[in-house]
Amino acid sequence: MHFRLKTKLVIAITAMVVALVTALSYVYVAQLVRERVADAYKNGDFVAHQVFNGAREALELDLSDRHIDPDNPEEVRQAVQDSLQSDPGLNNLLQSIVGYQLEIYDAAIVDTNGVAMLHTEALLQNKPMAARPEFDAVRKLNAWRQIKLLYGPQKVFDVTLPLTRGGKPFGKVRIGIQTIFLQHDLKPQLNRTFEFAGLSIFISFLLAAALSNFALRPLEAISRRLDRLSAGEVDNAPETSPGRQDEVGVVTSKINRLGRQMRDVQEVFSALKENLDQIMGNLQDGLMLFTHDERIVLVSASAERFVGRMRADILGKSVREVFTPETRLGRLVLDCFELHQGVTAREIEADAKRVQVSLDFIEEHGQKIGALLTMRDAESVRRIEDEIELSRRLAAIGRLTSGVAHEVRNPINAIMVHLQIMREKTQDIDPDSRRHMDVIGSEMQRLGRVVQTLLDFTKPVELRLVDTDLRRLTEEVAMLAAPEAARQGVIVQTDLPDGPLPVKVDADLVKQAVLNIANNGIQAMPNGGTLTLAGRRDDGIVQIDISDQGGGIPPEVGEKVFNLYFTTKKSGTGIGLAMSYRVMQLHNGNVTFDSRPGEGTTFHLRFPAQEQARPAARREGEPVRA
Repeated sequence: MHFRLKTKLVIAITAMVVALVTALSYVYVAQLVRERVADAYKNGDFVAHQVFNGAREALELDLSDRHIDPDNPEEVRQAVQDSLQSDPGLNNLLQSIVGYQLEIYDAAIVDTNGVAMLHTEALLQNKPMAARPEFDAVRKLNAWRQIKLLYGPQKVFDVTLPLTRGGKPFGKVRIGIQTIFLQHDLKPQLNRTFEFAGLSIFISFLLAAALSNFALRPLEAISRRLDRLSAGEVDNAPETSPGRQDEVGVVTSKINRLGRQMRDVQEVFSALKENLDQIMGNLQDGLMLFTHDERIVLVSASAERFVGRMRADILGKSVREVFTPETRLGRLVLDCFELHQGVTAREIEADAKRVQVSLDFIEEHGQKIGALLTMRDAESVRRIEDEIELSRRLAAIGRLTSGVAHEVRNPINAIMVHLQIMREKTQDIDPDSRRHMDVIGSEMQRLGRVVQTLLDFTKPVELRLVDTDLRRLTEEVAMLAAPEAARQGVIVQTDLPDGPLPVKVDADLVKQAVLNIANNGIQAMPNGGTLTLAGRRDDGIVQIDISDQGGGIPPEVGEKVFNLYFTTKKSGTGIGLAMSYRVMQLHNGNVTFDSRPGEGTTFHLRFPAQEQARPAARREGEPVRA
């Protein structure tokens, strides 16, 4: 699920406030619970001492005049119990404790066997009392366990105080503390805490929404300028804050630079020819080295494409385990090994592509040492020759347009000057004649803008290569193309891998090149459809595919789509695809397309992966002129 940046900002700020409020609320509630538990323990301990003081007289009872054997524990216990039960002050104290202190469940005096000698419930007297956990253990728990205990099932804990008689243990005072009333005491304060926390979160949400609107307002202005640039409009609007050095100012400067990126056609295609020569000299051939017993000991990475198996599955296998007679390539290789006869540069068709195969047997003094199998893509040579021819044609067009632009601009300036003089000398001419003069002036201005476009396109390009994730760049292009697509009922979707697609490119130029092709795809679907931007990495190449569901490119114009000023649209300029082609060649990449009439077109943009990015004898960050 993809969220807007504004939504993400609101969610992030609100989440931080929620975390802060939750932490503070927990600290407050924990402190509150801890204090209430401590107070309950102190209250229970105080009550236990009150009962202890009230029972002291009975414990110190003189038994000498009662005909009771002091050495008989049962008689002594009975005498003390009678004294306790007959003490009105002590009994009133026990009843008042239970009646006025709600957290106290009961109070009792028990002997060493746990039998109640005196209890607030008369029915429980002379009966054994069940053992209950000590409330002192609750006081020593951490805050979280105290909260769980208080808000869990109702329990009763004891606060005890030992009783002695004659220096020997005689029993104890047991004061029962019940958790249900502690919970009731805490509930109002906890409710106020939760209400305050909820109100704080709600206010933070409103403030986050307002802050996101304020913070992202410059991005909306930048987005509108990018939309105008992507639509081919000349952006003459002044910067919102000229000279500002913050992030918005930097981005605005890049947008302004992006609008002036069409430079020298002649130098572009000279660089293109050098790049193509480099590609010709570094074609990736599939190589396999066999031993004398026809086992494979060396495999190049490119061989996987021709054989259709991973190198790990090929190494150590015999020729018959790798090649089968069911394929033309396998049949040719097996026949050569069977006859022990090599082959030189034979072209065959394998998996719908032309492959050039060479097999050389290596011998020394008539002894068979091994064999070397070479497989190369025969179509790549023809494709490179086609690109060279295209670059020559575009270079010729560039030289012509550059010369024409320089020659035409001077007459245009002269015509505009004389037209202005005529306007000043003919103030009283009829409105119809003035309207014709205005039309002439307007058309001359438009012609001047066309000439200026030609001059900008012939200026040199300064590349600023940085490490870039093409996956993120493609997502940004999808976001930029979405408004224009929505106006035409087109859905923009992406199909990108989970991991990054690292390349070293001029991010601004590449983004504009991809956006140009995406906008062409949108304009090719006037009745709506789906534009898909996909990315993948394969064999040292990072590839971006842009697919539309338009009417396709007619075969008869397929070779002209990258020509400067060639267009089939009524309002098109014929610059967008030529500019994209130029950008790809500047980055040692290439752009091709597959078109199906009536079904749509897919453009393939291929870049060298980052580890294979173009080497250059320059320092990092130094601009590259092309």
